Amino acid sequence: MNLRTATLSDAAAVARVHHTTWVTTYASILPPEFWATATLERRTTTWERWLANGAAPVIAEVGGEVVGIAMSGDAVEQEDVLPMRERQLYLLYVLAAHHGTGVGQALLDAVVPPGTGAQLWVAEDNPRARRFYERNGFVMEGTRVVDTTTADLAEVRMVR
Repeated sequence: MNLRTATLSDAAAVARVHHTTWVTTYASILPPEFWATATLERRTTTWERWLANGAAPVIAEVGGEVVGIAMSGDAVEQEDVLPMRERQLYLLYVLAAHHGTGVGQALLDAVVPPGTGAQLWVAEDNPRARRFYERNGFVMEGTRVVDTTTADLAEVRMVR
């Protein structure tokens, strides 16, 4: 496994991982109409814009293929909820074929080093992710929001 910062030329590969993991994880949670616009093409365009504007996610490659992505940064307000920590994990996605291989752990450690105080928002209906974060010292903080930009997806905040 190789970890490195993504570049603009990685936009399509990053978008593929992001889109594929969302479909795998949220297909049964989000309504069909959400998927009408949440396409791989749209995700690719979004990543091209983000990377061109300075986003610097860390990607994990196995055999030259991007199999995971992670990004953190300064914590921000979400749905009118003020941050509790200075740092926030914004995203961490690993293709299902690479779950349990250490890719997710390596990505988390790269963007939020062990012991670093941080917060994250995770889908309430994603027990696998919540268990992963718990193993890494994150605890449920008690705040729940409904992400109106993502088909009213319920998210809960975890902190360490």
